[in-house]
Amino acid sequence: MQAESLVSVIMPAHNSAAFISEAIDSVIGQTYTNWELIVIDDASTDETVMIVKDFKRRDQRILLITNLENLGPGPSRNAGTKAAKGDFIAFLDSDDLWLPSKLNLQLRFMRKHDLKMCFSSYLLINEEGDKLPMMIEALPVLTYGKLLRSNYVGNLTGIYDARGGKYYAPDLRKRQDWGLWLKVLKHTGKARGMKEPLAMYRIRKKSLSRNKYALLKHNYLIYRDFLNFGRIKSAIFMSRFLFEHFFVKSRQEKKLNKGSELF
Repeated sequence: MQAESLVSVIMPAHNSAAFISEAIDSVIGQTYTNWELIVIDDASTDETVMIVKDFKRRDQRILLITNLENLGPGPSRNAGTKAAKGDFIAFLDSDDLWLPSKLNLQLRFMRKHDLKMCFSSYLLINEEGDKLPMMIEALPVLTYGKLLRSNYVGNLTGIYDARGGKYYAPDLRKRQDWGLWLKVLKHTGKARGMKEPLAMYRIRKKSLSRNKYALLKHNYLIYRDFLNFGRIKSAIFMSRFLFEHFFVKSRQEKKLNKGSELF
């Protein structure tokens, strides 16, 4: 890995006018400067495209792809991945934020540990952008078997080495980010997580991810349709998922004290 490695940042956007400026600014503010930002507008009806075009005029590292119809985040991310020219591929949704040292620290970490994939802890913010007293802590080591039990990769923190080939999300409306990281780990064997939080995830009031029970159906489809486990095996893995989510993964949530430098 050389210092001049290009990082492709994939950002799907749909009616994101309220937040996308902050998201783009968090990429522009990276201490690591050799990146390209590919924004994929998913048939927005608000001012999202106009905002991105304004950034694009000011910074040639920003590219814009426009979908003629709404395809969803998975196909949009795949369109960005197909257009990506980077040695590494990272993801940031249009309402989330990166901390300034995110790319720099991750690339150094990957070089030090000879990694093909890396992710990190992340902080939570509310819809107005205020920090919440909670951090989701990354696992120090993540294997394919562990990832099968639940999605332990915050998509806004994940980055992988694309020089050996690109990976594409499965054709599912939801949870396709989990499917993508399963693909990556199946080939790379394992990944490492950085304990330091490098991004901020925005909790949206109407976000499906806030309703864990509504997500159960989409988790099941990962097992049945993406991994082709069949109904019985998928049901078995869903029971493991539920145990993992409620009794194991919940330990990742770390409360922050008001005096903490992270809060």
